[in-house]
Amino acid sequence: MHTFVLVHGAWHGSWSWKRVRDLLIAQGHRVFTPTLSGVGERTHLLSPDIGLETHVSDILNLLRFEELDNVVLVGHSYGGVVAQHVVDRMPERIAALMFLDAFVLEHGRSVTSYLPDNGAKHREGAHASGDGWRVPPIPAAAFEVNPADVAWVDRQCTPMPLKALEDPARLTGLWQTHPAIGYIKAKRRAAGAFEQFHQYAIDRGWWVRDLACGHDIPIDMPRECVDLLLEFAGSDRHGNR
Repeated sequence: MHTFVLVHGAWHGSWSWKRVRDLLIAQGHRVFTPTLSGVGERTHLLSPDIGLETHVSDILNLLRFEELDNVVLVGHSYGGVVAQHVVDRMPERIAALMFLDAFVLEHGRSVTSYLPDNGAKHREGAHASGDGWRVPPIPAAAFEVNPADVAWVDRQCTPMPLKALEDPARLTGLWQTHPAIGYIKAKRRAAGAFEQFHQYAIDRGWWVRDLACGHDIPIDMPRECVDLLLEFAGSDRHGNR
C-alpha cells in the first residue's frame, strides 16, 4: 500500500484527479488530492498575492498536519514545480517524485520563462480580464483533452494568479539528489514547452514513460496513468528501466 499526494496543474483543482484517485483508492492506497489556494473549490480565496510560495506551503502543510511520510509525490504540469520545491525542502517525507507532463524549473527561473512567448499571452489575458493579475483558463481543446470531456474541463477550470506563473523558483538543488524521480510524457500533444522537460528527464536517466493522450493525462487516460504510477512506485526507480 502506497501513500500518494497528487498535485494538480494550473487552472485545475482536486477535481482533475478524481478518476485517478478513485482507481487508486479502490486498490487500497491512501490518496490525497489537495487543491492549491485560489483555484478549484478554493477559487473564492483567489487574490493577487497568491504565488508559487503559497502553493508550496499548501503541500508542505498537508504533509505536516496529516503527518505523512514515505509519500509518492506526483506533480502534473505546473504542479511539478510545486512538487520540486516540496522535495527540496522536505525530502525526508518523500519516497518518490513523479513529474506528469510537468514543468521542471531551474533555480531562479519562472514557469513563464520556459514558454515560447515568455508568458506574453498569459499577461495579455490577465490585462484583458480587467484586473491585470488573473489569468483566464486555457481552453481544454488546446491541451488536446478528449472531445467527450472538453466541455466539462472548460466548465471546471478557474483563473490562475499570474504571480504564481511568474515567481522564480527558489531551489537549493537538494531535490535533484533524490534517488527516485520519474517523468511521464503526454505523447499525443505536439512538441512544445514540455518537450524540453521530457528530454531533461531522459538526459538524467530518470524513470521515463509516455502515454498516447493529451496534456491532461489524469482525465484522458486515468487507468493507464494509475498503472504507470504503481509500476513506478513499486520499482527500484533508479534510471529508465
